[in-house]
Amino acid sequence: MNNRPSRRELIRTGGVVAGSLLADKTIVLEAQTPGDTAQPIPASDRVRFGIIGVGMQGSGLLANAISLPGIECVGAADLYDGRHMLAKEITKNPSLPTSRRYRELLDRKDIDCIVAAVPDHWHRRVVVDACNAGKDIYCEKPMSHTAAEGFAMVEAAQNNNRIVQIGSQRVSSVLCAKARELYREGAIGDVEMVELTLGRNDPNGAWQYPPPTDLSPQTLDWNTWLNDAPKMPFDKFRFARWRCWKEYGTGVGGDLMVHLLSGMLVTLGWNEIPRSASALGGIVRWKDGRNMPDLHVVLFDYHGIPVYVRLSLGTESPELARFMGPKGILDAAGFDLRLARQRGEDAAPSYYSSGFPQKMRDAYVKQWHAQHAVAPGKEPLMEDVVYRGNDWDDVRPHLWNFFRAVKSRKPVVEDAVFGNHAAIACHMANESYFRQKTVYWDAASRTIKT
Repeated sequence: MNNRPSRRELIRTGGVVAGSLLADKTIVLEAQTPGDTAQPIPASDRVRFGIIGVGMQGSGLLANAISLPGIECVGAADLYDGRHMLAKEITKNPSLPTSRRYRELLDRKDIDCIVAAVPDHWHRRVVVDACNAGKDIYCEKPMSHTAAEGFAMVEAAQNNNRIVQIGSQRVSSVLCAKARELYREGAIGDVEMVELTLGRNDPNGAWQYPPPTDLSPQTLDWNTWLNDAPKMPFDKFRFARWRCWKEYGTGVGGDLMVHLLSGMLVTLGWNEIPRSASALGGIVRWKDGRNMPDLHVVLFDYHGIPVYVRLSLGTESPELARFMGPKGILDAAGFDLRLARQRGEDAAPSYYSSGFPQKMRDAYVKQWHAQHAVAPGKEPLMEDVVYRGNDWDDVRPHLWNFFRAVKSRKPVVEDAVFGNHAAIACHMANESYFRQKTVYWDAASRTIKT
């Protein structure tokens, strides 16, 4: 019969003296209302913008933008006529100038900047054209449709001295700012590993959106919408569900992963492309003709730090960014941030001593307690702290930061260089999936290689 104490028993019996008391504390971060002011905004400080793309995301950006003080929409462009009416409804301006041709907005001298929410395969063209026309631009994520396109966008921004902000909104949230502050203060020590996870389990979450009921070649400029993608007959589902196909979108990588990676980069103070990406996945549930995976699991190498990403459209799971270090764990969820500190010390005599003869084990345990004993009431308090605030993906602060930069000319956090780095990671994840092997970033040639 084995009479040796188990690891659990040793910890239970020895941990009372040297263990830690546990406690939780919740801190509500003060809500920051962008541009909250009772004072009227002088005409010289107002920002007049035009919006390109007024679909699901663009309509939300438009509504949030015009809710900010001193911000005015003075024009909208979309290839689908129904969204011209929608823009007028949102702005409550039946006279709002609308067009199918976005270049009309770029040519207007009374427009200070552009907000763009178009499919991924349009990002490069719209951003480069805006910069070349002297317009600052807010462009939805991911920044690019391919790695090469991203560098063209960076060059256009730099050559024209234009402000480009990419739309991964969490980087401007109060929770993200707190996460970065805690990490810079050494709350968890140097990060050793990161886990980023998110799962959905419904048709809407898998982009099976209902096309507009009046969509037709008469109400939509289909051939222009295709842009550089292969020509094909009008397809209302490809228009509404473009994220499902690599010809127009970047899948869960560009829709979900880029948010998680952008928040990670800001939290940790990184601004770089990963060394490599190894992906697995497939079209597991949504076999509707799409060619982008609905399950995508990726392991990135960021200068030696493993970053694991798991995205699923077939099983719902909470959004979580977990940062792990020797001093504890920092968990960033949808509406809160949890810091769980760890001492990294033994709480009881080593369970390895269960292999000692009884006399030796007794002596070891006695010595261990003598060296580690803590007087009653003096036990260290290990406190989990939870910070609560607005949604990590709070849109208004991100838009506000962009509009302020248009006036001040100060840099934004998620500029073209940052956006390019985050997007390339997603392109690497997709390339690894399609090539079925690990891919590497080659900085010299600016290409993804195996």
